[in-house]
Amino acid sequence: MYWLSSDLIFPDYEEVNEDGIIALGGDLSTKRLILAYRKGIFPWFNEDEPILWWFPHDRFVLFPENLKVSKSMKKVFKDQIFTFSENKAFREVITNCSKAYRKDQDGTWITNDMIEAYCKLHEQGIAKSIEVWQNEELVGGFYGIEMGNVFCGESMFAKVSNASKAGFIQFVAKYHKKYELIDCQVYTDHLASLGAVEISSDVFLEYLHHNQ
Repeated sequence: MYWLSSDLIFPDYEEVNEDGIIALGGDLSTKRLILAYRKGIFPWFNEDEPILWWFPHDRFVLFPENLKVSKSMKKVFKDQIFTFSENKAFREVITNCSKAYRKDQDGTWITNDMIEAYCKLHEQGIAKSIEVWQNEELVGGFYGIEMGNVFCGESMFAKVSNASKAGFIQFVAKYHKKYELIDCQVYTDHLASLGAVEISSDVFLEYLHHNQ
């Protein structure tokens, strides 16, 4: 397995192992994170592990034109249950994501170091958050990284039913002409129900590098 040094470099894609890990170690500096996302690589690790850098062989993505909105979700929007904002509460969103319950997962991969690193990316306009409000209370949201024509979704949370789903639908509908695809990284039933599909890493890179 390739261990990163202080040099800002990632190995060739041929180094990816069967699980989708391309490298270990390094740091979460702004420059390294930007380089990673430009190459389609992202960090994902537990607090007691070295930093693991991932490049999945198959990528789970949503093409905005394929967004599926159920009848029940259409009613949520019609009834105006939620209001939405962008980049109004980035730290609160990522902190809530770090505390969200995940089935079959102990603890969180969004460590304090991760929070600080992504807040720095947000300060530079690279990371953005979507907030979902109900009665002026933050009840859901998600955050991710903007890479040209691709938005790389990182994590979401919901304190009430349908909050994160509504935020995601509203975001995709609003930016369907700006982003060619939304990177969801790995499969989840939640995002599959909204129309996300798996594509090969080669196809994903074509979209990622299209406007870089």
